Amino acid sequence: MESTKKTLSNYIFYKSVLRKVSFNVVLFKKELNKAILALPEREGVRLYRWALSFSKAHPELHTNQLYAF
Repeated sequence: MESTKKTLSNYIFYKSVLRKVSFNVVLFKKELNKAILALPEREGVRLYRWALSFSKAHPELHTNQLYAF
């Protein structure tokens, strides 16, 4: 149970970080990669999917750079 709470907490933390750096696509991609490596696989996939939908809603992030890992 404690592990699930910590993972969820980290997921929320990384989402917050990504929202704050969303003004710069290079920084957004760098932080997304760092978060995906730090999170467990399931949460990393969840965060990546969130980032894709978030980038579609924000034209400044909607570039092919985000999709290329």
